Amino acid sequence: MALRNDLNAVYRAMRAAPPYALAEAVRDALVRHGAALSVEVLLADYALVALRPVLAEPDPAAAEIRIDSSSAGRAFASQQSQWDQALSTLHLPVTACGERFGVLGVRLPEPPELDEVRAFEEVATALGHGLRGADRLTDRYQRARRMARMTLAAEMQWGLLPGYGHRGNGYRLAGMLEPAYAVYGDNFDWSCDPDTLMLSITNGMGEGMRAALLTTLAVTALRNARRSGANLEEQAGLADEAVYAQYGGREHVSTLLLRFEATTGRLFAVDAGSPRLMRLRDNEVETIKLEQQLPLGMFGNTTYVEQCVTLQPGDRLVIITDGVYDAKSSVNTAFGEALLESAVRSTRLQPADEAVRTMIRGMLTFREGVDVFDDAVVVCLDWTAEQPAADHPPAMGDAM
Repeated sequence: MALRNDLNAVYRAMRAAPPYALAEAVRDALVRHGAALSVEVLLADYALVALRPVLAEPDPAAAEIRIDSSSAGRAFASQQSQWDQALSTLHLPVTACGERFGVLGVRLPEPPELDEVRAFEEVATALGHGLRGADRLTDRYQRARRMARMTLAAEMQWGLLPGYGHRGNGYRLAGMLEPAYAVYGDNFDWSCDPDTLMLSITNGMGEGMRAALLTTLAVTALRNARRSGANLEEQAGLADEAVYAQYGGREHVSTLLLRFEATTGRLFAVDAGSPRLMRLRDNEVETIKLEQQLPLGMFGNTTYVEQCVTLQPGDRLVIITDGVYDAKSSVNTAFGEALLESAVRSTRLQPADEAVRTMIRGMLTFREGVDVFDDAVVVCLDWTAEQPAADHPPAMGDAM
């Protein structure tokens, strides 16, 4: 099979390409070595609504594909390769270390055999890793992902993120911001070690640049403390001092700090504000009650105390900021506890990255037609208690 024999030639072409020409390098290599008739690289927009073509610049909107109504979208959502018979196109998830970037579409003269699909999947995974590095050196792919102009505050918030998903040893993790193009003060951050995950969810006061600057200070202070080897209590205390030193108690940041041990299932937490922690176990949803402590920056000399919760294999944790559970409908009813539990329960068969997208879409449907005065974060952590599989999508599904 030609591509399997020539995979190294494809990889060499990708490595030799400058960051801004990675998509063209993949296209040309697959046409030359993989018998592809044509190739498209589709990247998910920031709101995870559409897939936008990179090679159709300067007007990717003219050919964007809705995630919820296309075979390419099914490949993205399910993380399974899809053969679209009508288009004679194989759609492959472009993912790296559990973070979804988009879809690689390869038009072929005939349906591929399974070993051919696997070879194309390897290329799609390599492309995902390439895009992670390319984003540090070129704006091309970030431009392609944008369906609307992003506010300066949102630009700052997205720039803080460590990614939108991660697959670690024994866990799966995903997060999402809304409104994607005008987010204010809500954010999430994480850092992984071999068997430990550090996670923070922040909700800064105010709107626009005021909230973005406040959250940037808080997240950076937490990172600085974490990278210096501080534990959760010390991270919270040092960030509290940093925010207070700048704002003198006039502004504060509601924060949930978590440290998860993937080998034991123990979850250590410092609850310094409003983000809500919920657990889905089998079909039961429970809000985990933690000791409420003062938000960061309120007094500058607060002593924080961590608590411990023990999880079971298969548990899902969902962390949600008040922009979700305080959302109001067009008739001024609150999203509320019952709908929140129902939304979490509805995701039980979905992977973490689709779960956050489902919950955000449910909230948007609920508040449709209402002016938005708050932003929202949803983060999902699944304890799988297993080693990660090889970094490629599972077997191909059919889309006829």
